[in-house]
Amino acid sequence: LSAGEIFAIVLICRNYMGNVDMSEIDNFMPIMMRREEDADLSPVVIHGSTHYLWIKHSNLYLVAITKRNTNAALVYSFLYKLVEVFTEYFKSLEEESIRDNFVTVYELMDEVMDFGFPQTTDSKILLEYITQQGHKLEVGVPRPPATVTNAVSWRSEGIKYRKNEVFMDVIDFTQTIIISDHFSYIRIHPALSGLPFRFLSGEKSKSVELEDVKFHQCVRLSRFENDRTISFIPPDGESELMSYRLNTTVKPLIWIESVIEKFSHSRVEIKVKARSQFKSRSTANNVSILVPVPSDADSPKFKTTTGQAKWVPEKSAVEWNIKSFPGGKEFMMRAHFGLPSVESGELEAKRPITVKFEIPYFTVSGIQVRYLKIIEKSGYQALPWVRYITQSGDYQLRTN
Repeated sequence: LSAGEIFAIVLICRNYMGNVDMSEIDNFMPIMMRREEDADLSPVVIHGSTHYLWIKHSNLYLVAITKRNTNAALVYSFLYKLVEVFTEYFKSLEEESIRDNFVTVYELMDEVMDFGFPQTTDSKILLEYITQQGHKLEVGVPRPPATVTNAVSWRSEGIKYRKNEVFMDVIDFTQTIIISDHFSYIRIHPALSGLPFRFLSGEKSKSVELEDVKFHQCVRLSRFENDRTISFIPPDGESELMSYRLNTTVKPLIWIESVIEKFSHSRVEIKVKARSQFKSRSTANNVSILVPVPSDADSPKFKTTTGQAKWVPEKSAVEWNIKSFPGGKEFMMRAHFGLPSVESGELEAKRPITVKFEIPYFTVSGIQVRYLKIIEKSGYQALPWVRYITQSGDYQLRTN
């Protein structure tokens, strides 16, 4: 792990296989600085026979060094998983949190990989036996938790709940920055006793193709490849079961048009039109439209056909909040400002408009869960709940 933008220092390292001289890391940052000057930000850096595979998080570089023909996808998956584990432990992963937790970091690095092969990388399991408190000395050979040696390493034994139920969210994230893109995932919240099996069957619109499909390690991939049924023994607690991306063109769900009208060197009016481009049976909740204005604007006055508008000076923007926005509707907002500096206004008004919203019982992808079966050897009854929702991701629109 190395930190810094210009001068980098090695915070912590672990040589798992012993076939690479750890002084090789000293070559990494000088090479990166030269590549940045050439606008070359390839995720792989080569220096002689040494390969550096890296990711950046906050002010840290996480770098894997190898001299073998290594599976790059596996390495990057491990590095991102390492970020998740450290973030779970320390709340935020940055230079200070690494320095404050050297002992725990080394313990985690010894557990997540063995001789270059990833082992337990589930933070819920690691938290069972690697804590930030001191470990008490025990007599005899310490025994690892059952989850580490168990075939089902992502779920502990002996879990019991008074009420057995499972909540499943099918969530679409829609984002628009010049073009539209949509990411989705299925999130589960199980509260189930014992060791239950679950079978989930889904269907999607024929016009929608899914890409970059990823599954939690609990999913049996062979079953999905055969009949598109997701069979799995669930982890305990909230987790992401599946994620995917839509390979289709979908028009923005909420379209924004804005016009800036200047009356003189000291007055300006911004007209914003918001139009929902989904069917009337659905409704977007908690819509927030952030319209940028020049930083030196003053004396704001607002008029809306629905919702409320307010001046947010710390963001140099007008925030238009609409609690409920039905499909197929169009609303207007006018904001009137005094504007001492016209030139700054022309520059700052080019910032994109940001939109946040949530549409329950609606998915852009068309994914539908046909059935959810829960099977457990004791035969208890469990309640399954499935919810569909679309949320705005990085949803920005550039308008005139």
